[in-house]
Amino acid sequence: MRRLIPIAGVAAMLTLVGGVAPSVAGASGSTRCTHTLAPGGYGRVVVPANAVCLSEGPVRISGGLWIRSGATFVLGSEQSGNTGTIDDGVHATDPASVQIHFATINGGLDVQGGSGAFGGPFDITWNAIEDNTIHGGVTIDGYDGFWFGFIRNHVSGTVTLRNNVLQDPDGNEYVTNTIHGSLECSGNSPQPQVGDSEGSPNDVTGRKFGQCTKV
Repeated sequence: MRRLIPIAGVAAMLTLVGGVAPSVAGASGSTRCTHTLAPGGYGRVVVPANAVCLSEGPVRISGGLWIRSGATFVLGSEQSGNTGTIDDGVHATDPASVQIHFATINGGLDVQGGSGAFGGPFDITWNAIEDNTIHGGVTIDGYDGFWFGFIRNHVSGTVTLRNNVLQDPDGNEYVTNTIHGSLECSGNSPQPQVGDSEGSPNDVTGRKFGQCTKV
């Protein structure tokens, strides 16, 4: 992935989506994010179907993050520091892209399905769950974007990565994670691998199952 698409900062991404506009925000209630999510406190945050929500953080989301079909959510980048905290978990159904960096997620992360490898604000789609602290289980099942990286996360709970069919030859990169629980992988294509991430094997206190027994 990195040899094809350098991961840019959010500021550069804003140019791609044609400018910025503030979301309707509040420390309680629900916020629909369709452009940018400014630093600050929010209750429930919803990215509607086919919308794009970008943030450099830091943000505090107390009522969960919900990403709808065809939507893109980006928080931070590989160069970010602390991007904030998401309570009540991350929940995505058939998203285009879910990219979360350097955040604390309380309540786990669940991504079900995807909207295909092409489209969205970047022409291709990818998931990047990197450098996060996640309290709760992680399930990513049936994502069908171009690339998916689950890298350098600290997870308290079981991680299940299955049926993720990607277009990039090193599309499933699951490496350098510390998991206080089990790691279960099945049905992923290509096989989970280090790819060009230059990562290291996952440190798992429980058992490794299926395709992830060697990563």
